[in-house]
Amino acid sequence: MKRLLWSGACVAALSGAMALGAPAQPAAPEARVDATFARSTATTPGCAVGVSRAGQVALTRAYGMADLEHGMKNGPDTIFEAGSVSKQFTAAAILLLARDGKLSLDDEARKYIPELPDYGAPLTIRHMLTHTSGLRDWGAVAAIAGWPRTTRVHTHAHVLDIVSRQRTLNFPSGTRWSYSNTGYNLAAVIVARVSGQSFAEFTRARIFAPLGMTRTSWRDDFTRVVRDRAVAYAPAGDGYAMDMPFEDVYGNGGLLTTVADLLRWTQNFSAPTVGDAAFVDAARTPGRFSDSRQHEYAMGLRINTYRGVKEIAHSGATAGYRAYLVEYPDQKVAVAVLCNAANSNPTQYAQAVADAYLGLPADEGAPKPAARPMPDGIYRSDLNGEPLTQAQLNNAARVDASGGGRIALADRFGTVEGFTAVPAAETAAKRTADYPGRYSSDEAEVVMTVAVEGDALVLKRRPDTVMRLTPVYADAFRAAVGFVRFTRDAAGRIDGFTISQERVWSMPFKRIEASK
Repeated sequence: MKRLLWSGACVAALSGAMALGAPAQPAAPEARVDATFARSTATTPGCAVGVSRAGQVALTRAYGMADLEHGMKNGPDTIFEAGSVSKQFTAAAILLLARDGKLSLDDEARKYIPELPDYGAPLTIRHMLTHTSGLRDWGAVAAIAGWPRTTRVHTHAHVLDIVSRQRTLNFPSGTRWSYSNTGYNLAAVIVARVSGQSFAEFTRARIFAPLGMTRTSWRDDFTRVVRDRAVAYAPAGDGYAMDMPFEDVYGNGGLLTTVADLLRWTQNFSAPTVGDAAFVDAARTPGRFSDSRQHEYAMGLRINTYRGVKEIAHSGATAGYRAYLVEYPDQKVAVAVLCNAANSNPTQYAQAVADAYLGLPADEGAPKPAARPMPDGIYRSDLNGEPLTQAQLNNAARVDASGGGRIALADRFGTVEGFTAVPAAETAAKRTADYPGRYSSDEAEVVMTVAVEGDALVLKRRPDTVMRLTPVYADAFRAAVGFVRFTRDAAGRIDGFTISQERVWSMPFKRIEASK
């Protein structure tokens, strides 16, 4: 009786508090989902979202337009492209072949891809799937040559051709981590060569069909008509322009799917129809470096923690498509977000939706830690010569300043990168006349010209690209193509330069002609 009286008193007190303006109860999950996508309207592209709890679909909704030109709305069954969310399916295909005894993840990739150069040490399938191979990203190499992805119809023949010309790796396989689409394109090729089926047919028969993923396929022919596919867009002026992936490469991306089909896939990890418990464990175990240190990347999946909760996820971006698929296994909640707008943020959207279904308050964002003070002067990376940035310093788990102009940064996995102090470039380059000439790269298959135009040093690429070279330190410049560092022979004469980007380190160019 006392318990009943107490409960009644509490209800009365609560009612009174509400009448006096007490905070309202949290919005229902569906209302929070709608609020998350409120910016998607009848005049913009948008997204579809799906949520499952304990293996049951809890919600599927869509927002914004699938086709602005024809006035078609996005729907829960609209097909989008999933970008790099696709990678987990490619890894799964390899794992199924390993389960069949057709290959091993620790086989050297050259066993199946003889087009790969011999780099003098094992480069395995596992290295490729965990981004520890050191392989240069083929799309970044193509961009250096003037053909970024979506500007020409690249195929797997192009990928193999580019890979065959790379004389060096970014780093020895297994020693570092660097995201590379190349490994996943090669994995798709391996699946076809080992299985004797096309990659699309193998994955349809072994993954999509058994799980009822009837609206999922690969963009292996970009001209193929796909019913109910959303058009991808990017902001342009005061509106949008189409931004579609006109290429026939896949495995790294290229999955055409729906949010409901992605939720069917996440359920397979709780109750496997495809594979078994060992398959699930292999897919979701983070990889290790050659020295046994563990990193966060498994088989096309990142294993992280979000707001104290274990999170298994991957994002995706191809042309104007954006995607995020995430599962919180301990809470049995999964969220899929697929968007057709380049300015969307599906990672943020999916986590906001997850908050609603995990019973968490809206994330106000943790206060950012104070930036570490940058050292005076310029510090050059021992890896590729690039200067130390504020972001690198802030993101380092540990910073060691050993004196003598040396700094070492360690990331959260314990990988160390050293930096050496160098003098800054003079405002007016005294040796501008040293640089002009023509430079060639067999690996990127392109010739570039360095010239002086007005008071600036520029880098030219056919047919009409001109990029300003901004001095950083002696013989080192920033440019739109990346970080450009000139090299000299024993006599001190310029004999070439290297270009470094996030996914291509120190791509060499040889000087073939000096300007007179």
